[in-house]
Amino acid sequence: MAAPEFVPTRPVQRVRSYESPPQRSGGWRADRPGELRGAQPVGEQLGTPGPDQGYALTLAERFSGRLFLSSGEHEADALAAGSAIAMKRAALFGRAPVIHDLTVGLTIWGLLDTAAPDDLVEVRREWFDEVHLSIHYPQLQRIVDAAPAEVLHLPHTAIAERHEADWRSCLDLTAK
Repeated sequence: MAAPEFVPTRPVQRVRSYESPPQRSGGWRADRPGELRGAQPVGEQLGTPGPDQGYALTLAERFSGRLFLSSGEHEADALAAGSAIAMKRAALFGRAPVIHDLTVGLTIWGLLDTAAPDDLVEVRREWFDEVHLSIHYPQLQRIVDAAPAEVLHLPHTAIAERHEADWRSCLDLTAK
């Protein structure tokens, strides 16, 4: 193992330094069964893949106890929905989720509003019921699909302003 220069050595001992690994002849090919050939596949139920998507779940913990929920709503469902939207937004930019992605995911559904509109709360009660459970993946996908990519591409402050002016402008409630 190589050692830094400041580590004392015996005068007769040969000091090793970094060496590149030997070159492989030929090029590399994606020939193992689990490797993708070409671009990431797209289609129904494939989502928007991106790097380190699970970090959105860690970020969601920072919002625990800070959401404004109505009776009949549960924090676990709201955080699952916000995290899923954060993952989609981050993947659209080709990066891992950051706190602003989660803020957007919670903002467009009015979960950070002290007094969310009653009609938005009714939609949340219907759509968010038990989505934190893995058996409700299609319902969670519907919530994510309701957040259009053209909205998620906007800066998070612009999305907040747009939501405040008219929350329906941030969501497509016809998503199935």
